[in-house]
Amino acid sequence: MIRLRLFFLVRLQVLELFLNANDDFYLTPSVITEIQTKNDEISQQSELLLGKEKVLVQGTNLISLFNSLNVNLGRGESETIALATELQADFIILDDLAARKMATKLGLNVRGTLAILKKLAQSEKMEINDKNEFYQNLINIKFRISRSIFDSVFYDF
Repeated sequence: MIRLRLFFLVRLQVLELFLNANDDFYLTPSVITEIQTKNDEISQQSELLLGKEKVLVQGTNLISLFNSLNVNLGRGESETIALATELQADFIILDDLAARKMATKLGLNVRGTLAILKKLAQSEKMEINDKNEFYQNLINIKFRISRSIFDSVFYDF
């Protein structure tokens, strides 16, 4: 699932814009392994970002939490939630519904891909000239989102 989120940010050509903030961004070793198993545009882009030190790779020390999460969630989501808990992260980016629910139960501030895109647009790092066209672009890259959810996020555009 994390791989898919990176895919969408890469395909929309906004991943580097998102990472150009003055914040620290982390990926877990599980996510890196997942990304590097394929030689595609996501793995190539991630190699560039790791080389520029825009993303920090860090595992979690909360092994018990990771193991309990990994019973119901994927390895990447489980390690990401455990690391965010350990670091007391400002926010965690998850699109998988089960992972989002679990992270919220653990008190984490959860954001999804649409929240990232909205923030980039609000900070004028990316431009959304036509909301309908932007929605269609998301659909064209196989981002699964209902029109009603999209409209509720981008109501003020």
